Amino acid sequence: MRRGPTVAGVPADLATIARDIGSLLVMESALMGGSALVGLALSEYGVAFAFFLAAVLTLAVGATARRVFTDAPAPLMKHGMVIAAGGWLLTALFGALPFFLSAHLLSPADAAAYVPAGASYTTSSLQYFENPLHAVFESMSGWTGSGLTMAVHEPSLPRTLLWWRSLIQWVGGVGVIVLTVSILSRSGSGSYTLYRSEAREERIHPSIVSTVRTVWKIFLGYTVVAVVVLFGALLASEPLPPAEAAWQALNHAMTALSTGGFSVTDNSIGTYDSPLVETVLLPIMTLGAIAFPIHYAVLRDRDVRKLFDDLQTRWLFVLLGMGIVVLSLQNLRTFAPALSLRDSAFQFVSALTCTGFQSSPIGRWSAGGKLIVSGAMVLGGAAGSTVGGIKIIRGYTIARGIKWQFSRVFLPASAVVTARIGDRRLDREGMEREFSEAAIVSLLWLILLIAGSIVLSNLVGPEFGYADALFEVASAQGNVGLSTGITGPTMQPLAEAMLVVNMWVGRLEIIPVLVFARSVLYGLDP
Repeated sequence: MRRGPTVAGVPADLATIARDIGSLLVMESALMGGSALVGLALSEYGVAFAFFLAAVLTLAVGATARRVFTDAPAPLMKHGMVIAAGGWLLTALFGALPFFLSAHLLSPADAAAYVPAGASYTTSSLQYFENPLHAVFESMSGWTGSGLTMAVHEPSLPRTLLWWRSLIQWVGGVGVIVLTVSILSRSGSGSYTLYRSEAREERIHPSIVSTVRTVWKIFLGYTVVAVVVLFGALLASEPLPPAEAAWQALNHAMTALSTGGFSVTDNSIGTYDSPLVETVLLPIMTLGAIAFPIHYAVLRDRDVRKLFDDLQTRWLFVLLGMGIVVLSLQNLRTFAPALSLRDSAFQFVSALTCTGFQSSPIGRWSAGGKLIVSGAMVLGGAAGSTVGGIKIIRGYTIARGIKWQFSRVFLPASAVVTARIGDRRLDREGMEREFSEAAIVSLLWLILLIAGSIVLSNLVGPEFGYADALFEVASAQGNVGLSTGITGPTMQPLAEAMLVVNMWVGRLEIIPVLVFARSVLYGLDP
């Protein structure tokens, strides 16, 4: 890096990055501190102490960086990309501390006390987090909204850790940078740069800070409604005490709306085997896959028709309908018609919305069914929502771009060519720019997917085929969480580390991670 201005003896570029990543860690430490209070309220004192230690360590690093580099300049786009990639990476690393410290601070006997009475197993899944890689995997999966887990039996974890898993998915669904901007940033502080660096561009208000605060109000309101509705469905379909139903409704509502997919039950949503619970979850998951500005427009004008005025939302509903029909027909080869429709509907919605709740043993599905669901996980829902994947708008832009390029062949060179994407009419230059950007990101996404699936297929046992490996990598990189059974604490460490990278890259849509890698190797100078 060339010599230039410095802050506290550090190059200004690095100072800006360190200060803003420090802000993310300060925010994360506050969430850890709140979770320590949850642990105290639940009388889980050893786990509460682990959260307290994690909060102190995270705060010490984050607050030091903020204070030392407080005079660093506002971030430019090159900084924003590095802050997004580095911030999400460090947030996941520090977010692993509660899992790791809890596993080491609690004795085997204390951990075993969390195993539910009457369970067929006697050892708590907390033991797996003694391995730092497992703890990092769980944290990255949570923050990125992926939902793949190292916890073989979730009910055997302390409830404070279950709460932490749900909380980080709930926050990560909207975006940890979005949360930080909404609380810590002021106008003119580079908020828009940070907002865009997290693969978001949609505004609700002219001010980015006002936009993200409105997003959080909408998200919180939806969460309250989802908890109430799911609580009623659980009471109506399950023999659960009201307190337990409320606990499960809270956690599943948080992870459904954030399209994260972590569960507090042993077999995800399949534990309930309840058509009512699955039906209630369908609209909650779908809400999470619709862009926040569309939610705002619908709520502001009280007009549901605005859902269908939006290009991405229209195609989301079309794809959901088509996918359910195609997957149901595919699964008729294996299951009875009623069960095929029920499982196909829930799993396709879970896949396209990148939620990852599982109600069916996908590992026993045919390769065709797995590939259909893999395609849904690769595409994902709407840009500007909580989902992962390539996004509907990119898929649509690529399809329109191919058609536009083809139609130009039959027109004279002097013809004025325009194309419409949603409510925007683009000229030749604009269409070429939109098409190339969508194609580049999608191509890089697919290259990483294929490369990862080839690597994983050579690291798993003979009981898994290439379709299983492709499915698992698509689930990780699409931040979905569905699994054919590959992911778990017994998997190859290299495969596990690769999936951690897939989840990180998928959440940030590749480009920020590439900028981060380049800056590590060559610095931020041109």
